[in-house]
Amino acid sequence: MKREAPTAHSFESDRIPCDQCGVGMLRLQRVVYLVWLGEELVTVPNFPARICDVCGRREYDERAIAWLNILLNPEAGKHSTRLSRTQRPASLKKAHPRPPLE
Repeated sequence: MKREAPTAHSFESDRIPCDQCGVGMLRLQRVVYLVWLGEELVTVPNFPARICDVCGRREYDERAIAWLNILLNPEAGKHSTRLSRTQRPASLKKAHPRPPLE
């Protein structure tokens, strides 16, 4: 099985060239990620990021950010309300009668 070369923004590759400075290499590291949630500052330790060894540019893992957004969503874990079913038009009810119960 042939493996494809990693893209510039892939977190699978060991290191990639920095697009900002053009000299350094972005290397995968674990950092403390900071994000504001309303008026509260949330810190997330051990967050995956690529950091340039020359200019310090950071690129964060998009999948990790997506998971973090799901976890920090105030609606997460709440039961959703079921949408009520709309009644089928009478013409459809007559066209497809229900079978009798046995």
